[in-house]
Amino acid sequence: MSEDLLAVAAGWRAQGERVAIATVVETWGSSPRPAGSRFIVSDAGHMAGSVSGGCIEGAVAEAAAATMQSGQPQLLDFGISDEAAWEVGLACGGKLKVFLEKLG
Repeated sequence: MSEDLLAVAAGWRAQGERVAIATVVETWGSSPRPAGSRFIVSDAGHMAGSVSGGCIEGAVAEAAAATMQSGQPQLLDFGISDEAAWEVGLACGGKLKVFLEKLG
C-alpha cells in the first residue's frame, strides 16, 4: 500500500476525529488479505486500507464505532463456520482474526 496509514490516521486525529485501527493478526485457508494488513476508520466515516478486500470491512467499521466509543480493544473472528461470515461476504473458505483498537 503506497500511503502510510498511520500518517493518514494522525491527520484525522489532528482534525479532531477519533480513529480505530484494525490489523489482521491470523489467517487460515483462503484469506483475502495476509496477516499484518491494516484498515483504519474514523468516527467521521473516513476509511483507508484493507483487511479483507472489501468483504468484511463493513462489519469491522461497525465494531470500530464501539471501540472508538469505549476505548476497549476487540478481537474479531471471521470464518467459514461463522454464519455471520457468509452474511458479510467471507464465503472464500478461509478464516481470519482482526485485532481492533482505538488510536490515541
